[in-house]
Amino acid sequence: MHRTQILLEEWQYEALRARAKREGRSLSSVIREILGATLNSQRPGHQRRLSEIQGIGEDPDTYGEDHDKYLYGLDGDRDT
Repeated sequence: MHRTQILLEEWQYEALRARAKREGRSLSSVIREILGATLNSQRPGHQRRLSEIQGIGEDPDTYGEDHDKYLYGLDGDRDT
């Protein structure tokens, strides 16, 4: 960790101090959490949302029972 000093607006300081007290944490801990969440959400390639990849492998002509055909080259009508 690195020690640093920052200047906060009065309302920012009061809001952070109140949150820290309410949660029983240090002011530094609250600030690190907020910075971490903000910076992580801005990183390129950071956790794609499931909704962005939903349906990526959908094929309306293929169903779950066809998996043996594609994996093992077996016909769907034949038992193994």
